[in-house]
Amino acid sequence: MDLVSLIGTVLAFAVIAIGTVLKGSSLESLWNPAAFLIVFVGTFAALMVQTPGRVLKRAGQLLPLVYKPPLHYPQNLIKQIIGWSEISRRQGLLGLEPQLESMRDPFARKGLQLLIDGGEPEAIRGVLEVELGTREQTDIDAAKVFENAGTYSPTMGIIGAVMGLMAVMQNLADPSKLGHGIAAAFVATIYGIGLANLLMLPIAARLKGLIHKQTEMREILIEGLVSIAQGDNPRQIESKLQGFLP
Repeated sequence: MDLVSLIGTVLAFAVIAIGTVLKGSSLESLWNPAAFLIVFVGTFAALMVQTPGRVLKRAGQLLPLVYKPPLHYPQNLIKQIIGWSEISRRQGLLGLEPQLESMRDPFARKGLQLLIDGGEPEAIRGVLEVELGTREQTDIDAAKVFENAGTYSPTMGIIGAVMGLMAVMQNLADPSKLGHGIAAAFVATIYGIGLANLLMLPIAARLKGLIHKQTEMREILIEGLVSIAQGDNPRQIESKLQGFLP
């Protein structure tokens, strides 16, 4: 669990709640069913029009990674690749077969299998780079769903505010309803801007960062597997892979 992301999310909404109270309003004033419907459901409806179903599904699969991101340890991966290299030099490529059982990542398993099968270095690189590019683009498209939501929600908030003001204008003859009506109208604006800047845009940026880290790890893996296939010695491989680290 990423406590920083979780605390940041809770703090963002707590600031709005506390700020509302300090400004002399009440927490009940932040709740408006009509505004919620217009902003949240309207934003999702816009995403459904723009985005294919498979991309929306992938976006839902990536969302938990914001609060429970995968752990990336490049140094550990490099050590693992060096270990594979040493095994292959002592026992040959077939000696790596037991390593497949411990591979949980399908990408790493596929790469190691290509190596064990005796694939040519450039063939291994070609197959894995195509898959890497496809996976990266798929995940980036999914992350952009949240970015697009951050674009639509403020506009939906404005629509909700305008609709609320239209209702206020219909009650000009009753001054007692004007203050409450105007306040309720601007709740939609708060929903729209808050949804965009406290959730959707930060989530999109976070996911893009995680995708970039995952891509870097897989690039290290590809280079390591190709180096083993080329017959490079472990020290050469280690020196080459260390170049990926900052």
